[in-house]
Amino acid sequence: MSSENKQETGSAFLEFVLQKLEKRVEEVSLSLEEGQKEIQGMHEYYWENYTEMDQYGYEDYDNQQALFHQVNANQQQLLLKQRFTKMMDSPFFGRVDFVYEGDEEPETFYIGIGNFSERTGQTPLIYDWRAPVSGLFYDYDKGPARYEAPVGELTGEITSKWQYKIRGGNMVYEFESDVKIDDEILAAELGSSGEVQLKNIIRTIQKEQNAIIRNTKDRILVIQGAAGSGKTSVALHRIAYLLYHDRKNLKSSDILILSPNSVFSDYISHILPELGEENIREMSFDLFAYKELQDVAADCEDRYDQIEKNLKFPFLADFLKEKETAEFTDKIEGFLLELEDSLMNFRDVEHRGFVKTEKEIISLFYFKFGEIPLLSRMDAVAEYFIDEVETLRNRDMEEEEKEAVKEKFRGMYETGDVYVLYNRFLSEEGFSTLPKVPAEKRKLPYEDVYPVLYFKYRLLNRQAKGNVKHLIVDEMQDYSRLQYKILQMLFPCRMTILGDRAQTMEDRIQDVTTFLPEIFGREIRTIYMNKSYRNTVEIASYANRLAGIQDMDLFERHGKPVKELEFDSLREAAEKIAEEVKEEEGKYETEAVILSDEKSASLFTSLLKEMLGENVFYLHRDSRKFEKGLTVTTFYLAKGLEFDCVCSWQQEIPKGLEFDRVFSVFPKEEKSALFRQGRYITATRALHELHSYFIN
Repeated sequence: MSSENKQETGSAFLEFVLQKLEKRVEEVSLSLEEGQKEIQGMHEYYWENYTEMDQYGYEDYDNQQALFHQVNANQQQLLLKQRFTKMMDSPFFGRVDFVYEGDEEPETFYIGIGNFSERTGQTPLIYDWRAPVSGLFYDYDKGPARYEAPVGELTGEITSKWQYKIRGGNMVYEFESDVKIDDEILAAELGSSGEVQLKNIIRTIQKEQNAIIRNTKDRILVIQGAAGSGKTSVALHRIAYLLYHDRKNLKSSDILILSPNSVFSDYISHILPELGEENIREMSFDLFAYKELQDVAADCEDRYDQIEKNLKFPFLADFLKEKETAEFTDKIEGFLLELEDSLMNFRDVEHRGFVKTEKEIISLFYFKFGEIPLLSRMDAVAEYFIDEVETLRNRDMEEEEKEAVKEKFRGMYETGDVYVLYNRFLSEEGFSTLPKVPAEKRKLPYEDVYPVLYFKYRLLNRQAKGNVKHLIVDEMQDYSRLQYKILQMLFPCRMTILGDRAQTMEDRIQDVTTFLPEIFGREIRTIYMNKSYRNTVEIASYANRLAGIQDMDLFERHGKPVKELEFDSLREAAEKIAEEVKEEEGKYETEAVILSDEKSASLFTSLLKEMLGENVFYLHRDSRKFEKGLTVTTFYLAKGLEFDCVCSWQQEIPKGLEFDRVFSVFPKEEKSALFRQGRYITATRALHELHSYFIN
């Protein structure tokens, strides 16, 4: 906005822009009504005249195209109306006054959730937070500044910066700020409760976060972020920025999130729509693997099955992890190399007088089609033979005849069953084999899921997921080297990979940044986010002591000290939690009791429902929705989510039950490092209060 038209105060500008928004909403509403009348008229014309339209269908085609364009235009107008209506609640949150180099008077830029101008093509009254000029608000204080515009780099000086909070079209506060994002504002935003889902952070984006969000150069961006550093929010805002920045080449449907659990989709579902974009596809990698292996085994264990197994039998952890190592993958490659010869029984093939000799087949198999995966290669040889026969006979074969020929060639494989071949590999390498049962009765243990998937992709033609142009991998520390090799094979696209090595779901910390360059090459850029914004200083300090973390930068937001209590039974602990919830009913909308394992969580849910009624939500592996109220779950399902108030408990189970120790009273006495990880993850879920309960 030019200096001669700018409003002197945010309140005055708010009144001005609300009038303009209201007018635009009225105009768009009228346009929608007229468009709907046009659509109705086209429908009526078609049904009244379709029997008399020309025989070649030209008129019908023209009518359908016109209808399509009008429907599309109406859809665009509807989206515009929705955006303008949403903006009326809070049109802007920031302002920058910027004097361009060579000018004397500043230009005023108001910044909001989206662009807004009185007419299409006019200078915006409000700039989208993703617009190039909006970077001034996030990256600079008063003084010299610059930003990258489509015409090149523009330099100048920021003469003032303002911050606003607007709700329901009313100004809550406005003030001029000399700092990047005022700490008091950030503290207020972080300290507010009542949200059941992840918040958008456009009002409080920090300089280091903004650099990640606006990064368009790096093909693979790895974000190693401390718990509570905002890495998931930053990743989602980065996607919103990329969609804005590259609208011609990137759509929401081109993006896939690999998430930690099924409820994560609901947890983040509103973020992109709030930022003016459509929701994107999301699924867990385990679900992806399950779908890919349906032709190999009827069922697969998932990550949570393995965690439960490790909790029960910690001595098995090293054995289970052996199949994730580079050495194990090398053994697979050696076996596959030997399989090139040992799997084959070559012989002549004859069809209707046409013969392909064993020698010719061997030559085609190993030389002409040698780059094709082993179990798909004979189909290529068969197709070559079929082409020859069709050419010599001067006619095409029927599909049934083609399939009969292919079966003759496929018969040269000793077996084409990936499960059987994987079992043979396990036997040769001295591992316990999987049950020899029909496909419909097979269930893959989790430690074998990705080795079998790798086996399948190395033996059979695989289709790279070319419809995915940007892949987001969350909780990167929980993926094995082998899983990353599979991702590299399947997704030749840009990636944003994020996680926290301190939250590894294993008995020891895994830093994937040590081997990612080996898999993805030099295209990787790693960014570290060491400042935690989520927890109070008291909670974050407590969590860091559990994990032995010393280098985390904490945002100065203080709260209640962490409460540690001991109880003699689960019921006593449940009674205490029920008492706390009743005493402070209504204070928090999202509270959680986080336990070590599924069995304990289920039992504790029953106890709390007995005491508190039905407003207790059990978040389990099959949950699809993140509910308000008191959530009971396990630490491994809570990872990736956050709650206002968290109560954690640990139990020493008497001898005779299936666990020796789930958690001990003192961390130093704990036998399982995974339980210590669980305590750390649990602590980092709490926004405001943490109660750590121990059951003797």
